[in-house]
Amino acid sequence: MEQLNNYIAGAWHRSETADYLEVTNPATSDVLAEVPLSLASELDRAIISASDAFISWRRIPPTERIQYLFKLKTLLEDHREDLAKTITTECGKTLKESQGELQRAIENVEVACGIPILMQGYNSEDIARGIDEIMIRQPLGVVGIIAPFNFPAMIPFWFFPYAIACGNTCLIKPSEKVPQTMQKIVELIGQTGLPAGVVNMVHGSKTVVDAMLDHPTLKAISFVGSSPVAKYIYQRSAENGKRVQCQGGAKNPVVILPDADLEMTTRILADSAFGCAGQRCLAASLAITVGAVKADFTAAMAEAAQQRVVGNGLDTEVQMGPVINQGSCDRIHTLIQSGIDEGGKLLVDGRNPSVPSQGSFIRPTLLQDIPIQGNIANTEIFGPVLGLLHTDTLDEAITLINQSRWGNMACLFTSSGAAARRFRYAAEAGNIGINIGVAAPMAFFPFSGWKESFYGDLHGQGYHAVEFFTQTKVVVERWPKEWSRQF
Repeated sequence: MEQLNNYIAGAWHRSETADYLEVTNPATSDVLAEVPLSLASELDRAIISASDAFISWRRIPPTERIQYLFKLKTLLEDHREDLAKTITTECGKTLKESQGELQRAIENVEVACGIPILMQGYNSEDIARGIDEIMIRQPLGVVGIIAPFNFPAMIPFWFFPYAIACGNTCLIKPSEKVPQTMQKIVELIGQTGLPAGVVNMVHGSKTVVDAMLDHPTLKAISFVGSSPVAKYIYQRSAENGKRVQCQGGAKNPVVILPDADLEMTTRILADSAFGCAGQRCLAASLAITVGAVKADFTAAMAEAAQQRVVGNGLDTEVQMGPVINQGSCDRIHTLIQSGIDEGGKLLVDGRNPSVPSQGSFIRPTLLQDIPIQGNIANTEIFGPVLGLLHTDTLDEAITLINQSRWGNMACLFTSSGAAARRFRYAAEAGNIGINIGVAAPMAFFPFSGWKESFYGDLHGQGYHAVEFFTQTKVVVERWPKEWSRQF
């Protein structure tokens, strides 16, 4: 059985811990590897390595720093299929979904290669007679990244390419549920010739996370995960004086108007709600029909849910893989029953499916007429469960959306430009989709989030990432004439 190693100071190190967790394939329950629950002392060595590397790394011109990212982009493309297969094997999503995830990771590398322009400052001459003022951006130092299980390749790339291109060094802690993907990516990083200590990786669980939050040398923390954990990390990091960005959970609503293209809407919404087995922070989880479209949409959505092909993601015919583990499957079952107990009508029951594999499977599930204030309408299920609600007007639907404590994404399906503008203007969410089921920003836009879906000020990707991983310095200069005469 392979035991995974930590990557510190440009070399692989076997952990000193005696505690390991099994990494399992959620589609087959096969054990893939063992991941160490590393010690806080090992984290400390990785941070010391990053701190030592920062001294020289920040002095390398940005035009030279990005050359390593160009090499990494080529390596990621050359190993695209192997990495996608690894994502599917340990995470469960379909191979097509894994390929798409990897493409989004590569796009962030491409954007980060523009750092020589993106991190430029600005200046003003003669703010007073003979006095000039300039603003420059400088790196923070050592930064930490805590990654989730649902996108083991993509989400670390929201952060670390920008961090190192800006002159920082970094420490990455992958999810202990899906550590193999980042293990392979770090192996590719090593092949770029990147100086030792610029990127480090330490496996572990809460012990390692807490050590990161408390370590005085780490200047910033980037996190993606559930909202309770995001809030915890945000508070504890802020108490320790760190810059923090924490992407949390969601309960994403999608509104369907009577003038929407029903075939397109159903197809796109099924992909949104059931893609990646519903395990993404931009998965549609509430469908709100408006007016006369309710009956037709409900029938079409029920048919789409029943027809979706579920199984091992390595099978090219499969449209939806398993959830991450049996514990997650059991939790989703409990939440479905909670929706029924609250008075919701179970239109499509995905529990206990017949799937030719011994994994953590649950089929697409539809719950209709769930109570607005109920548990199922306000809990992030993180599984392939779509709740159905109904309102008479678009304004009523927007009111429902804005009452939520979540604010990650909200989408509208319509053929009306006026309705789209009204929705875009009034809906309180950080990512808005119009006839889009998953409003995932491109790498040159920030991955926005509002309310309890995000803790912090600056998001991942694009300009936000550059601002997050740099600090501004303002210089005011005067050069009197008598000093100039000396030269």
